[in-house]
Amino acid sequence: MRANRALENGGGTRFDSARHPLASAGDEIRPKVTVFVPFFNRELYLGATIESVLGQSFGDFELLLLDDGSTDGSRDVVASYNDPRIRLEFNERNLGIPRTRNRGLELARGEYLALLDSDDLAHPQRLERQVRFLDQHSKYAEIGTWCGFIDEYGKRLSRVKRHTIDPDDVRAEMLFRCPISNRSVMGRLAILRNYPYRPDLPACEDVEVHYRIARDHPVGNLPEVLVYGREHPGRTSRILGAQRLELHGRIKRDQLEALGVMPTTADLARHVAIGRRSVAMEIDADYLDWAHEWLSTLHEANRRIGLYDRDAFVRALGLMWVATCWHGRSGLGARLPISIMRAPWVGGALAYGARRNMRFFRRPDPA
Repeated sequence: MRANRALENGGGTRFDSARHPLASAGDEIRPKVTVFVPFFNRELYLGATIESVLGQSFGDFELLLLDDGSTDGSRDVVASYNDPRIRLEFNERNLGIPRTRNRGLELARGEYLALLDSDDLAHPQRLERQVRFLDQHSKYAEIGTWCGFIDEYGKRLSRVKRHTIDPDDVRAEMLFRCPISNRSVMGRLAILRNYPYRPDLPACEDVEVHYRIARDHPVGNLPEVLVYGREHPGRTSRILGAQRLELHGRIKRDQLEALGVMPTTADLARHVAIGRRSVAMEIDADYLDWAHEWLSTLHEANRRIGLYDRDAFVRALGLMWVATCWHGRSGLGARLPISIMRAPWVGGALAYGARRNMRFFRRPDPA
């Protein structure tokens, strides 16, 4: 329920713990989940995000909203809600995404931490489904979900990110791309606090964190669309598009070197482009020859040291090869099937991808 009340300016919080249904006169009772939403100048979309959290079928949560120095009416949007589960904190000045996320890790009080961006929406059963999974799978550090999309007006789009599900596959794909949507993650707060975001990464900070977590703990995805990312011109990922590619390269270099592969600058740029259609690199015959040799090199390196589960790594290699050939299909023409089948890892990858898509088409949203 909304109420018109003004918030004071300055640092600190306007959350009254005495009014929270989970608080007591003695020791504070922790909520099961902290839903953490950092925001900066999100007046247009923040209200819808808040309502998607307050409308959850699972009610044992606090909604931690952290304002990173907004100069618009974002705080007034928060002030218009009169719900004791809402907790507003704010930075004295703009700290940027990594430091704000780290402050959220410090301020959260739940057993589990659920992440959500300030322009996105949570499916009504998101918290219920993820809490149930983590309660039943104690070895998992965090669990993500598949991700749908809406436009700037809230209209559902056809695009869906169907991430890999199993921990070994997640970890293997991390060498090429992040199969975890940060906006969909719920994790164990005690573990997540051991993996702070790097302040030297103004973007892709979430990619690097999930790589480190998946390196040390089981991480997976629920094969259901439980969050919706909003596509609009002010998205940070759009503004920092070129910089993100450079940062991806820095992160991938560390991963490749851990595998015992020392990439040249050219190799690194081409590696970042593997499996991506959004990278400005021509997928021609020369690139495909390089990609085939490069993936073979990675396969041999992993066979030698066993950094990744071997079956999962072969599937990841195959998926990257198929995606790369597909993105270059305009230049390959009738040679596309021959190009795809030349790789020794492609059979298992095609079968695995088909099974993944079949699951998606059967149930894209929870019932």
